[in-house]
Amino acid sequence: MAQSTAASPAKARDADSEFHFDETWKPRFNPWVIAFTVTLATFMEALDSSIANVALPHIAGSLGASYEEATWVLTSYLVSNAIVLPISGWIANRIGRKQFYMSCVVAFTVFSFCCGLANSLAMLVLFRVFQGAAGGGLQPSERAILADTFSPEKRSVAFAIYGMAVVVAPAIGPTIGGWITDNYTWRWIFFLNIPVGILSILLTSRIVEDPPYLARLRKKAGSIDGVGLGLLVVTIGALQIMLDKGQEKDWFGSNFIVGCAFLAGVGLIGFLWREMTAAHPIIDLSLYRSRNFSMTQLVMVVIGAALYATTVMIPQFLQEVMGYTAMEAGMVLSLGGLVLILLLPIVGFIGQKVDPRAMICFGFAWVSFGIWRISSLDLSISFWDAASWRVIMVLGMPFLFVPISVMSYVGVPQEKNNEVSGLTALARNIGGSLGISFISTMLVRRAQAHQNYLAAHVYPGADNYRILSRGLSGVMKSGGYSAAGATRGAMAQAYRMMVQQADVLAYIDTIHALVILTVCLIPIGYLMKKPRFRSRQAAPAD
Repeated sequence: MAQSTAASPAKARDADSEFHFDETWKPRFNPWVIAFTVTLATFMEALDSSIANVALPHIAGSLGASYEEATWVLTSYLVSNAIVLPISGWIANRIGRKQFYMSCVVAFTVFSFCCGLANSLAMLVLFRVFQGAAGGGLQPSERAILADTFSPEKRSVAFAIYGMAVVVAPAIGPTIGGWITDNYTWRWIFFLNIPVGILSILLTSRIVEDPPYLARLRKKAGSIDGVGLGLLVVTIGALQIMLDKGQEKDWFGSNFIVGCAFLAGVGLIGFLWREMTAAHPIIDLSLYRSRNFSMTQLVMVVIGAALYATTVMIPQFLQEVMGYTAMEAGMVLSLGGLVLILLLPIVGFIGQKVDPRAMICFGFAWVSFGIWRISSLDLSISFWDAASWRVIMVLGMPFLFVPISVMSYVGVPQEKNNEVSGLTALARNIGGSLGISFISTMLVRRAQAHQNYLAAHVYPGADNYRILSRGLSGVMKSGGYSAAGATRGAMAQAYRMMVQQADVLAYIDTIHALVILTVCLIPIGYLMKKPRFRSRQAAPAD
């Protein structure tokens, strides 16, 4: 398959409203077998991004560390993962996508085994760095493989399968992690990856293959841009650490966070300058000249923010305010995951017939409605009320994820598929980090504001407080407390009720802010160009 688009990327970009797909190459195996094969490892990696969350207290206790120190088990993975995402396409173009993908699966499996054997926190964090770096190449590689394996008009179904891995896995991760930790040991969270990784390696080696154009890209690959790579590592690493540790360190009240922000800002400026002047840049910034590609990156950031924010916020409310166990809170999210498994393939088939721009608008409208429903939370909700929040919200996610995955390739030359996949995965992950940082900060700040307001109305002379205190004291006296003990107990109980109510109000404020964000993006679909599918025969190779 020759690549006239590779020789003339500017010409390809001018045809921004069309797909250019070469039909001269066909994979030897059934495309759906290939899709299943590459989804195995991607599901495993996506699961690992959230499965360890609920096990942190057990990990900290087992390795003699504090909970705050144990959070580096999560941060180290996210940082190294985010660093590899944008350069995964660049690496795949130079060593071959199949070789890169298999190397990532092997490394991910090996370091998962090492994580399970770690006998100190420092050792576990080190292995998580390597595990996260290996995992960073899996999702982009799968997207690119699917984009080359399926013709453009069939990509919506293929990306629906991909969505079942990257959207469902993080949702059910806490439930699986909680069950394993409660019934066995946290080490099995990592050992679980070994059989999946081995199966993925065996299948990939026999089934997956690189299209011919990738071989020509390898021959044309230039020298390694070490300066650009170093600047990218500094930028992404500092940004990810800042977002992950910001609330914990009180944001810019911490010199550590200020230093991370400075490094991220300076690194980004230096990286952009380097990429615009380097002969062989790591990231082709000209991709962002495409209207559709730029907008899909923005939308993917918002999708990541909404998905990960609610994935963290719902179980946090249920555990910290309602007193649910980690397993029970995880089950609430898992029901939404089951709905996604059923809905994604259906939306994939719909995507072959419906304008993707309309699907994006509908998706944002539905997700906005779903998030708004969560604002009805109070202290009397049932398990099924909470489960319905997640189920209703995720009904709109496939209508965003599937068409955005398709639209991100509109107007992009085929030889840029690897880079598009890596940058899109990075946008979703950065969005997730932004969403989690936003709700973590918002919940704390708004809870403090509501506590101050409520405390101003809770004093001995206030009528409502006097009535409440008298009633609580009476209940405690009837339970055997002395008069003094009942008074003190009533005050303590009133304070706990005030804090609990302030927390509920903080969650409602945070939900309203998320709704405003998603509502503003409802019309964005029609700011994109409608794709027109057409196949073409490639010109003879040079």
